[in-house]
Amino acid sequence: MPKDNIIKLFDSFNSKRIMIIGDVMLDLYLNGKVERISPEAPVPIVAVKDRFMRLGGAANVAQNIKAMGAEAILCSIIGDDSKSLDFMKLLDSHELPKNGIVKSKHRRTTAKYRIIGNNAQMLRVDEEDTDNLSEEEYVTLCNKIDEILKTEKIDGIILQDYNKGVLTEQLIRHAISVANENNIPVGVDPKKNNFLAYKNCTFFKPNLKELKEGINIDFKTDTVEGILVGVTALQDRLQCRFVMNTLSERGVLIQEKNGGVAQHWHIPAHLRKIADVSGAGDTVLGVAMLCLVCQQDAYSIAAISNLAGGLVCEEIGAVPVNKERLLAETEKI
Repeated sequence: MPKDNIIKLFDSFNSKRIMIIGDVMLDLYLNGKVERISPEAPVPIVAVKDRFMRLGGAANVAQNIKAMGAEAILCSIIGDDSKSLDFMKLLDSHELPKNGIVKSKHRRTTAKYRIIGNNAQMLRVDEEDTDNLSEEEYVTLCNKIDEILKTEKIDGIILQDYNKGVLTEQLIRHAISVANENNIPVGVDPKKNNFLAYKNCTFFKPNLKELKEGINIDFKTDTVEGILVGVTALQDRLQCRFVMNTLSERGVLIQEKNGGVAQHWHIPAHLRKIADVSGAGDTVLGVAMLCLVCQQDAYSIAAISNLAGGLVCEEIGAVPVNKERLLAETEKI
């Protein structure tokens, strides 16, 4: 891709509006130094130096979309509790709209506490509800989604699943059906529970473990050819155009199936000083979806989103990708 085309692509992100539907959460960090072991139990003592909060889950996808210059419309359900107030304040600080957020008195706002000592994660504590949405919650959230789709221009929809109960089979079918009726592409980051419920989506991004467990067929994972057996089987079941399989240190594998013809590309990972992989998948999907709605080919979608995922792994915690740095690396490579 010529340099001028890359710059035009990144500029074109600014005009796009992406809806993100899924499980949102608060990521809370206690960061400090470890110098001794507790006399009470054989565990390290972390002397806390600072603490901070960040948007997690589908909300991290939204802040990545925002960081790339596009507008992110987040649709989800949170609790009606003190953590929900923190969550809403973070949305304000990131200038993310709140009109798609529903509060429920019957759920807790998901919070994940991470204890960091000497730049390494020592412990994580989760506070959450994982039951599926009640019928009342489902109807309320669907009404919000439908209202936004009727009144606002939406270029793409992301379904971001963390198995916390928001993306039920019923909601998944509704979102994809409405999107297809309006010719809006749908990108998916799946989890195991509803892995095969995303039929007729546009773009599907599992990791290798999710692919292996989700389709429940035997295929080799040590070669590209072997993984393609699983990818092709998945694509046939879901009838989706793109499957992009993230392979950790081996990069990404993307296959596009259009008009019965399949093409694939394997893009290796770039060497990085990895600090924290949390949130990298959110970044990959967000950037991939922006490239997709800007009519990029499969190779460019995978290559640019692969770069973006690697960049955020150099930071502690779920942080949005730096657009200028990603642009510079894309031009360089």
